[in-house]
Amino acid sequence: MKRFVASGLLCAAAVIGASACSSDDDTTPQEAASSASAALCTNLVQLKSDNAALKALNPATATKDQLQSAYDAVQADWKKVKETTSALKSAEKDAVTMAAENLKSAYEGLPGDTTGKDAITQLQPQIQALDTAANEATTSLKCR
Repeated sequence: MKRFVASGLLCAAAVIGASACSSDDDTTPQEAASSASAALCTNLVQLKSDNAALKALNPATATKDQLQSAYDAVQADWKKVKETTSALKSAEKDAVTMAAENLKSAYEGLPGDTTGKDAITQLQPQIQALDTAANEATTSLKCR
């Protein structure tokens, strides 16, 4: 009988301990999807902003350092977008991926002696394509 009481108390303590250690942070699939969409929206908006800064560089006055800095910001944003694209539909994901990769390839393909003016002029089609793809993705997700 003593063993039965001791076993019962031990089990009760284990149940209470387990429930005390359980997390109240369990999220539903809908909450997780909403959180993923919010993170993606934040990252896409930052990508659009930094891409706009890259696009706004004046070819007549931009230096190679300014171009490099703006390009690096876009690439850092793209890395964050790639990490959160699970909330994006396949078509939008493919469009943003292709546009970002095309910009990267075009930038990396520039000859080392390319001036800031020439680089910005040559990269305008890829910059515009990324802008369009990011706009379509944020519209699809209803980002604010």
